[in-house]
Amino acid sequence: MRNITALICLLFLLSACSINRIAMNLVADALTGDGSADVFTSDSDPQLVGDAIPFAIKMYEALLSQNPNHQGLINTTGSMFVMYANAYVQGPAEMLPQYRFLERQMAMDRAKNLYLRGLELLYRGLELKYPGFSAASAEGRLPVILARMKKADVPALYWSSAAGLSAYSIDLLDFELSARIPEWNAMIHRAYELDPDFGGYSLDEFLIIFYASLPEVMGGDIEKAKVHFQRAVEKSRGNSTGAYVSYAEFISVPAQDYDTFKDYLEKALAIDPDIDKSARLVNIITQRRARWLLDNAWLYFSFLPIPDDY
Repeated sequence: MRNITALICLLFLLSACSINRIAMNLVADALTGDGSADVFTSDSDPQLVGDAIPFAIKMYEALLSQNPNHQGLINTTGSMFVMYANAYVQGPAEMLPQYRFLERQMAMDRAKNLYLRGLELLYRGLELKYPGFSAASAEGRLPVILARMKKADVPALYWSSAAGLSAYSIDLLDFELSARIPEWNAMIHRAYELDPDFGGYSLDEFLIIFYASLPEVMGGDIEKAKVHFQRAVEKSRGNSTGAYVSYAEFISVPAQDYDTFKDYLEKALAIDPDIDKSARLVNIITQRRARWLLDNAWLYFSFLPIPDDY
């Protein structure tokens, strides 16, 4: 009788574990399925979203601790680290006045760490799907693994490249990161091969910055940046705030072309953020960047007068 009772208890515990795992999977699937990100990206209140994302990240991490191999959770959590670092840490830090240098530097260091946390998580997901991925670049096997990837892998490739290159952009003297630029170059271009319309025109917006900000020896190419600018404008029917702001910041400023700089920033500000509700939040944040660049153009163009209140 005692053995039967013990067996029943064991079966109950195993069933409870199975039920718990099934429940965790259902919650994870619901939180990371198609359209789940729209809760954030379609919002019209950047501060509300900025306050919510850290809690969301920790919630996803808690779910991951119970379900560490869930690809949806891995990709969502990793991408949220990257989005938060860019929109709410690095972006605001870059717009701080020069006399707040120490505060700016602390925020930039924090942004870099957040990018790297996201990168580590995203790479863990790719390693689970493609064993050996993490060491593939160093061992010369990255092209082979990338060739096996499918359209479903594009989000992980995109966010991984964004995380790595963004971290490098903050610290150009981090030679370990600079050595990995060819790796992220190959990944973002494989993503474009698999799904050039990922995120509508997100990859084209990304490649504007990629080609315009890197020197030629690292893969930079201004003409290719302009090609992707045109593609982003065409795909968005002229409603890509990111394309206009990126062109102004990364192409017009180095060329000291103030007329195009001003024209494109004004075009970005004229776009109705509600025209694409799925990207409303991004449009609002990007337009804030456009307004700041216009108001502070004298920082980038030496021939403009310094404001009297500087």
